[in-house]
Amino acid sequence: MINRGKFRMTVDMSVLESLGINLYSNAAAVLSELVANAWDADATEVSINWKQSSETIVISDNGHGMTEDDLNDRFLKVGYKKRATEGSASPKWNRPYMGRKGIGKLSVFSIANRVCVYSVTTESQSGLEIEVEALRQAITNDIAYQPEEIEIPQEFQNTGTTIVLENLRGKRADLTATALRKRLARRFDVLDQRSADEGGFAIIVNDKRITYADRQELKKLEFIWEFGVRTLDDSVLPAGIGRFVLENNVVDAAKGWKVSGWIGTAKRPTDLTEDEDAGSLKNIIVLARKRPIQEGIIEKLDFSRLFGNYVTGQIEADFLDLDGEYEDIATSDRQRLIEDDPRVSELQRFLRERFLEASEQWAEARPKKEAEDAIAKFPSLRTWVDSRPGWQKPSAEKMIGTIAGLELEGGSARKDRNDLFRAGILAFERVGLRQVIDDLESLGSLTAVDLLPVLASQETYEAALWVDILRSRIEAIAKFKEISSNDEKEKVLQAHLFRNLWMLDASWERATQSPRMEEDLREIEPGVFSLDDAGKARTGRIDIRYATTGGKHIIVELKRYSVNIDISKLMEQGTKYAVALRDLLDKSGQLAYPELIEVVFVLGSKPKAAGRGLMTEDQYIKTQLSPINGRYVLYDELISNAKNQYSDYLDASEKAKGLEDLLESLDDDSET
Repeated sequence: MINRGKFRMTVDMSVLESLGINLYSNAAAVLSELVANAWDADATEVSINWKQSSETIVISDNGHGMTEDDLNDRFLKVGYKKRATEGSASPKWNRPYMGRKGIGKLSVFSIANRVCVYSVTTESQSGLEIEVEALRQAITNDIAYQPEEIEIPQEFQNTGTTIVLENLRGKRADLTATALRKRLARRFDVLDQRSADEGGFAIIVNDKRITYADRQELKKLEFIWEFGVRTLDDSVLPAGIGRFVLENNVVDAAKGWKVSGWIGTAKRPTDLTEDEDAGSLKNIIVLARKRPIQEGIIEKLDFSRLFGNYVTGQIEADFLDLDGEYEDIATSDRQRLIEDDPRVSELQRFLRERFLEASEQWAEARPKKEAEDAIAKFPSLRTWVDSRPGWQKPSAEKMIGTIAGLELEGGSARKDRNDLFRAGILAFERVGLRQVIDDLESLGSLTAVDLLPVLASQETYEAALWVDILRSRIEAIAKFKEISSNDEKEKVLQAHLFRNLWMLDASWERATQSPRMEEDLREIEPGVFSLDDAGKARTGRIDIRYATTGGKHIIVELKRYSVNIDISKLMEQGTKYAVALRDLLDKSGQLAYPELIEVVFVLGSKPKAAGRGLMTEDQYIKTQLSPINGRYVLYDELISNAKNQYSDYLDASEKAKGLEDLLESLDDDSET
């Protein structure tokens, strides 16, 4: 016969709301409390069975179980002080108790509306059911709540305790088994593989044991620092990881306070946040008695170095959870500490010092590691580094490592990083040259032997500068080839030629005066055009006026791509421009020899040659334009010829071509 008055639970409604229903926001935190209970019960195994589509979670352990009195006096008593009653360690395996406040049991009400508890000892079996809504009603009516006694199903009659959570509550229980395994793996330092006979402790989720393989932050590490001594086996860490030991692990020698554990850095900050199942790994968890007592302590260290953006870790500090004369300094959800306690202050001071130590080692080691990875990825970088003088190689490698380690985001990250490699290499050539000269000046005298390295560096430096110019020009030319509308070419080319007349002639480099677009010829020579039929002055324009360093003046006239014009019309227009410009230069006191004025027409098609007689078209056009030193170039030829011209130069310059090959190899990479 079932006795429905056998069990009784008393709790104030405010306690239930604050420490149960509203304290925990996710299933992983709730189930951590139940795993901790299994540890304290000397269990060697706790299993969690949960399918995301199911409305039920079953948590079973093989611990010592609870009798009817244990359930009433310990489990159903909110605020039961385990350590004050039972001591500080478990009876069989002498495990330091994780539980302390006696409120962790309330966590289940944050994700489940119905909770069944089945507990079996060597002498008894007990089962009870708690309905959250009935518990609410009892508390509201100020009456004791009596959980209903229930029979234990056959499958739960083994020694230990099984808790079944049913009628789960929305998003708080919205977690996959994979995600749960990853998050539990990070919340406990009990992932040893000892057997049950040795006191090992296995956490099993859906029949799969949690191991170090579920520790996602370990997989992301590029460097790791362990406190005191190495404790992690190489097998649980990524291949090639940089390992360090922070030898000072003593927080307070007089009190015997020490830490263990590790901190580590990822290759990129995003590596610590991209796994949604694992949640954000971008923090350091502090554990005491093998379970979290402070999450995200790095933000309390007043540590602003770049190192802090890459760091994750797990620090074990058992002195934060001492019994006896020491107060309990953990908050109710065991995720924060009371910060004005001396133990917390000492830990923060200690960690700040160790972080500074680790960040300095990281700042030196990381560029080397990143350089090794980048050089392995780009063999041409290895060749370039090896070509440096011996004293430059460490700096060259450090520069490459620094660029490789920069955190770049977005779809253009690969291109941005490769552009930085290019810019860095070219800048290094320039800085390297200046450093060589400075060193030679300190010698006080120059010999032929001293001078040769300078000349060699100067040649490479000039090649580096030139190849960068060539690359930018060829890239600009390539953009014109993508223009689909022919008539758009005039507008685009006009704007570009305003800044880059090298497209017309590679010898035209720098102007002695600023080019002017759309300049009205009336401002150059009023009255140069006759009146039209309406009596208004005819207008014309010089699309671009440009003066080279040698004093040569080039007039460029662009016609629409679709315009098909006769050479005589071009000659008439060009003559007016050239004469007007000559007269203007004469009036301004500038000597304008005819051979120093040139007129260039940019056309969509070859001009007509009507009235050429026995001359060929080319002969006739050349003859017509010769009085004004004129010539024409077609849009498509302009693009093609300019591209070929600069490509030919690259091919002809061995040093420039070598550097070009290096820079091209960077562009061929795909981000991994």
